[in-house]
Amino acid sequence: MPLKKTPKLNIKLLKELSEAAGAPGFEGRIREIVKRELKGHVDSMEVDNMGNLIALKKGTLKKGKMKLMAAAHMDEIGFMVQHIDDKGFIHFCPLGGFDPKTLSSQRVIIHGKKDVIGVLGGKAAHLMSAEERKVNPQLKDYFIDTGLDKKELDKLVSVGDSITRQRHFVEMGDCVNGKSLDNRMLVFVLIETLKRLKKVPHDFYAVFTVQEEVGLRGAKVAVHSIQPDFGICLDVTLANDIPGVPSHQQINSLGKGASIDVMNSSVIADRRMVNYLRGLADKKKIIYQVEAMDVGGTDAHAMQMMTEKGCITGGISVPLRNMHQEVEMCHQTDIKATLDLLQLAVENLDKGDWKHV
Repeated sequence: MPLKKTPKLNIKLLKELSEAAGAPGFEGRIREIVKRELKGHVDSMEVDNMGNLIALKKGTLKKGKMKLMAAAHMDEIGFMVQHIDDKGFIHFCPLGGFDPKTLSSQRVIIHGKKDVIGVLGGKAAHLMSAEERKVNPQLKDYFIDTGLDKKELDKLVSVGDSITRQRHFVEMGDCVNGKSLDNRMLVFVLIETLKRLKKVPHDFYAVFTVQEEVGLRGAKVAVHSIQPDFGICLDVTLANDIPGVPSHQQINSLGKGASIDVMNSSVIADRRMVNYLRGLADKKKIIYQVEAMDVGGTDAHAMQMMTEKGCITGGISVPLRNMHQEVEMCHQTDIKATLDLLQLAVENLDKGDWKHV
């Protein structure tokens, strides 16, 4: 029998997670939301020295109990204040990968002694040469204008402060869009899954990781301490189902279900985990698609490679349009399918076939 229909998504929570700031190394605001939401739903929570939030739901098996780790990173791509010039313009360095052409005249928030709104500025087109107009802008071409002079700005902002995008979360038809759905969408999924779980066979470590966008740093630390036997990475994946992209490069499509990961540039998913997830989806009639791509990297790499004996690792992703741009978009059908599949995967892990094939 298929699962009961997933109830309406908690859009209020998803909006809060999307709009909250949390650049790599500055994930505190997100961590506090997660802690609040998980209170009473897990057996324990701890924050390690790196800043990862590790929530544990204890397994019920008396014999042969093992460890399952699911990881969803809390951080978003952002910037850091690098220099404030004599006129009060802020120069910055990136925290994670941006598509520079999407940044012109976008609002950002500088998180100093208090939050300060700024605008990403650059040379006006009127002043560009014909050759300059042919070249895509680079990050170094931008500065941040807060409307404040240096004397006023120095009271509020310092070198080393984080900067995030300023965007409101909205619903559009059956889709949702906003900033930082990479990876607040899967932070949301992991929170909501923990709320739905009653009993689990194996110890379930739900890890909300830090600094993924700058090198999977938080996951590497968490894996060393947990030493999981199984790993499920929770992240977004490319949905290039848009005009001008040939079918073989579209990867995934919005509205066609959860994405079961097969490979990316940092990991080849364990076939046992792939088969397990596909088997559950088929049996319970959960809509899904399969992802195989040769770009990108996720916390799955840390889970598979950083344990002493290796970890049976795979991933479930939500397809995302406009990745690493100002506004990212997901489909509610895919979010619900991901929630259903993750819940099943955690609850039925003891029934999987984990023999080498």
